[in-house]
Order: sequence, then C-alpha cells, then structure tokens
Amino acid sequence: MQATRFEYRFRFAIHVLIYVLGFGLVPLLDRFTPGIVQALSIATRSTWLIAASILARQHLLTFSTATVVLLIVALVFTGLGAWFRLWGAAYVGARVVKSSEMHGERMLADGPYRRTRNPLYLGTLLHTIGLAILMPPVGAALAIALVWIFQIRLALAEEPFLTAKFGQAYVEYKNAVPRFLPAPTPQVAASGAQAHWGQAVLGELYFIGVFVTMAVFGWNFNADPMFRGILISLGAGIVARAFLPQAAQESQVH
Repeated sequence: MQATRFEYRFRFAIHVLIYVLGFGLVPLLDRFTPGIVQALSIATRSTWLIAASILARQHLLTFSTATVVLLIVALVFTGLGAWFRLWGAAYVGARVVKSSEMHGERMLADGPYRRTRNPLYLGTLLHTIGLAILMPPVGAALAIALVWIFQIRLALAEEPFLTAKFGQAYVEYKNAVPRFLPAPTPQVAASGAQAHWGQAVLGELYFIGVFVTMAVFGWNFNADPMFRGILISLGAGIVARAFLPQAAQESQVH
C-alpha cells in the first residue's frame, strides 16, 4: 500500500492534480455530459452553500449563520493545516520538504515531531478538509479521500526506509510517537534541532496564502476572489519553492 518512488518524487504535482479534480470534476461533467449530472442528482454548487442550505432547512441555523459557522470551521482546518506544515518544515528544513528523494542522515525529534511522526502530511489533510467547502460535494469527498489515502501511502513508504537507516532507534521512536494524530504532550526527548522559520514560510506560502485568502475574502461569501487568491497562492508557492536551495545531505525523520 506504500507509495511508489514515482509517487513520492512527484507528490507535489499529484496533490495539485487531486485538487484540480476536486474543483473541476463536476463542472466538467456538467459541461460535456449534463444528462448524467442531472440523472444522478449531482450537485454543482459548492459544499459550503449546500451544507448551509441543509442546516437552514432543518431549522438548526439560519442560512446566514450557517455560512459563517461553516467558514469558521474551514478556517480552523486550513489554519491548523498551515500551522502543522509551517511548524514541521521549520524543523525538518524547507529544502528537504521540496526534495524529490527520501533522506535520513540523522534523526529529528523536535518541534511537532515529538508529538506526531508526520506533521506535514497531517497538515496537508487538514488543509484539504478546509479547502473542500469550496468544492462541489462529490469533488470534496473525492479530494479528501484521495489525499487521505495518498498521505498514508507516503508515510508507509518512508517508514521502512527510516527503519533501515536508523534501526532500533527509529523503531522505538515509531512506537512512542503516533503516525498522524498528535499526542497532547511530547512523547520523546528533544534532540536539539533549531527551527528555521524564514525558509519554512517561503516553502509553505501556498498553505499560508490559502488560509489568509479565506480569512480575508470569505466573509464576503463570494467564491471568485477566493478562487483567485488560491491560484495566486499556488503560483507564489511554486515560485518560492523554486528559489529554495536543493536539499543538502542533512535530512531528518519527516
């Protein structure tokens, strides 16, 4: 079930393709095969509007209140996702995050890695859940499922590699620290690594940008500026990652 070398090498592009599929699958079907969309009663509106309408029809919340509540939930998820990505990248190194190869020259047990073995993958999943409110329901469910499966596959690909590199030390670390869900307290002693926040911000501009975009433009309940902000964030993230130096041989468990 672990990811192949090809998947690991092109993991960034695969994530982008999943998001494109989440946003574009239903509109594409509606354009070229509208009969199927209508026959299967596939909703073309965003999950945000549909969920708010359901809450209003059930008299649980007014429509306006429901839209605000759902936006806040999305901001919590995208905010936590950006934080775990930023926190993890600050310790593992942004150069390693963008590397197409696995590295393991020394173990890392600092920052979020004392609570979860995969803060970067966890951050990506949380980000996807928050972003999914802008997708049609079918696309949202598909994107979340595919990203979740992909994160598991990536983590499973790293574990045997790191076990071979570090042996019993990594086995003990793996037994002490959860794979994804963070422990409430640090589970291992700190190894003394220093955080590099500047490079982390550059490397994670996309995740930070999406959170800022939704926080600024979400209150207008207009998807157009949010879509533009997401695309700008993606472009800025790609450009910033291109200017980061290549990963040196100093990588840690990540």
